Amino acid sequence: MRAASLLFPGQGAQVRGMGRDVADASSEAMDMWKKAEAISGLPLREIYWEGDDAAMSDTRALQPALTVVSLTLWQALARKVTPLACAGHSLGEYSALAVARVLDVETCLKLVSLRGRLMADSDPDGRGAMAAVVKLPLEKVQDIVAKAKAESGQVLLVANYNTPGQYVISGEKEAVELASSLAKEVKGRALPLAVSGAFHSPLMRRAADELARHMTKVVWNRPCCPVYSNVTAGPLEDGESVREAMLVQMTSPVRWIEIMQAEAGNGLRDFIEVGPKAVLSKMVGRCVEGVVPAEEISTAVVSSLADIEALA
Repeated sequence: MRAASLLFPGQGAQVRGMGRDVADASSEAMDMWKKAEAISGLPLREIYWEGDDAAMSDTRALQPALTVVSLTLWQALARKVTPLACAGHSLGEYSALAVARVLDVETCLKLVSLRGRLMADSDPDGRGAMAAVVKLPLEKVQDIVAKAKAESGQVLLVANYNTPGQYVISGEKEAVELASSLAKEVKGRALPLAVSGAFHSPLMRRAADELARHMTKVVWNRPCCPVYSNVTAGPLEDGESVREAMLVQMTSPVRWIEIMQAEAGNGLRDFIEVGPKAVLSKMVGRCVEGVVPAEEISTAVVSSLADIEALA
């Protein structure tokens, strides 16, 4: 058995046809797709196996569908890998919690389906926006955010700390647009994200409060391995700590750089991304640069049955 830290991607990792080979090969995997469709009330297989990009980007469908992909891949992978730790980027944290046995699969699917609906409906007036800022150091991005926030008088913050040189800002539209212009002035780039609101910001408060009401009714088990939290950036090792972090996850920044550095600092060197598109595995080296030598880090991506069969 290979022992590794498991990484689970979030929104933006979707691709057409994701998870289909696993479902075609496993009745258990196909049943999970059907369960997610029943819970969400959406034709997820039709959307992600036959649909277009617009339909696939709808967060109502995306959150349960991507979770099913990661969890069915893990079911097929589990005979080969022992998880030393788990971490998921935003939505992916729910897959991490299911794999670490904090949540059972049905509860996980119910929470992500509700989360998707709440986030999709959180901004009916189109107040919020997000943009990825690249080619600038954190200090410069923070200066830009502070200036745009002060000049616009609107909500704005760094919402995702993805890698050194790649950050996501989130807030009210005018503030995001102003910050994007300021980034360009100092030779950075700001790329608008196709999202339905200002995720991981205080503008998600109403949606987060509604989700929290459901979370308080859920049983949060002790993880079978440490789960590194988006909120604290450190390992959570009991159910109550996980619950407390997840209650505020939707309105808190994703501290991915710190998560990767914390895992590396705790001796983890082998990382397997479980999900489509190979987003997170490409970020590991950049996040831990200067913490551990690059040659000590190993990464792999499992997005298909072929990847599982090829995994050493």
